[in-house]
Amino acid sequence: MGQTAIFVDGGYFDRVSRDCGSPRIDFGKLATELSRPDDLLRTYYYHCLPYMSPVPTPEEEERYAGKQRFFSALNRLNRFEVREGKLEYRGTDRESNRPIFEQKRVDIYLGVDLVMLAVKQRIHRAILITGDSDFLPAIRAAKNEGVLIHLFHGTGPQQPHRDLWEEADDRTVITPDLLNTFLLSERPQQEPRGEGGGFERHDRGERPERPERTVFERGERPVRTPRPTYTSPSSYARETYPSGRGWPEGLPVVDEDEEA
Repeated sequence: MGQTAIFVDGGYFDRVSRDCGSPRIDFGKLATELSRPDDLLRTYYYHCLPYMSPVPTPEEEERYAGKQRFFSALNRLNRFEVREGKLEYRGTDRESNRPIFEQKRVDIYLGVDLVMLAVKQRIHRAILITGDSDFLPAIRAAKNEGVLIHLFHGTGPQQPHRDLWEEADDRTVITPDLLNTFLLSERPQQEPRGEGGGFERHDRGERPERPERTVFERGERPVRTPRPTYTSPSSYARETYPSGRGWPEGLPVVDEDEEA
C-alpha cells in the first residue's frame, strides 16, 4: 500500500458541485474516501479569495469574509492545505456586461506540488479534480516518475479538456450520487433545559434505521469511465462516424483552443 495525494482545483470543483445541486460537502470525508485503499499523504486545495474593488461594497466584504472563514476551516482539517492564488480583474465582457476575472498562481502551485512529490517519491498515486489542460506538463512529469494519475471530472459544460482526459491513467465522473457520499453531517439541535442550565437534545423518538452503506463503505470503487482503445479522438471519429456526427455521449470533445 502506497501513499496518495489529492489535488483539488477549487474553482473547477465549485462549478461541478453547482451543476450537481450544490450539496454541502464534508471535505475531510471526501479526502478520506477518495484516497482509499491507500494512505493519504495530504490534500491540496487551490483557490482564490473573491475580488474586492478599491472601494469594496458591503456585499463584496461579506463574500470575502465568508471565503476566508471557509479556507480557515479547510486548513484545520487533518492533512489538508489550502494554496491561495490571486483573482485579478480583466475588464468587462462587451456582450453580457459582466466582469471578467482571471485566477493567477493556482496552476503553478498545483504543478509544482505534484512534480515535487513525484520526484521525491513521496506518492505513488495522484488524484486530480480539475478539467484544465494547463496541468499537462506537470502530469506528464509525474507519470515519468511512476505516479499513477486518477482524474475526477465533471460532464457537460464541466467536461475536462480532451488532452487531459486522455493523459490520465484512471478517470471517474463526478455525479450527484458520488457527491452525496461526502455530505456534511447535520448537528442535532439542542434547547436550553431551563432551571438546571445546560442543553438537552430534541426527543427524536425511535432510532432511525441505518442508511444503506455507500460504495466506499462496501469496499467498492465508483464507476470509472473506461480508457479508450483508439489512438486519438479524431481518428476514432473518422472510422466510426464518417459523417462527423454521432460522437458518443460522455466522451470529452473540447476544441483545441478551448479551456475547460
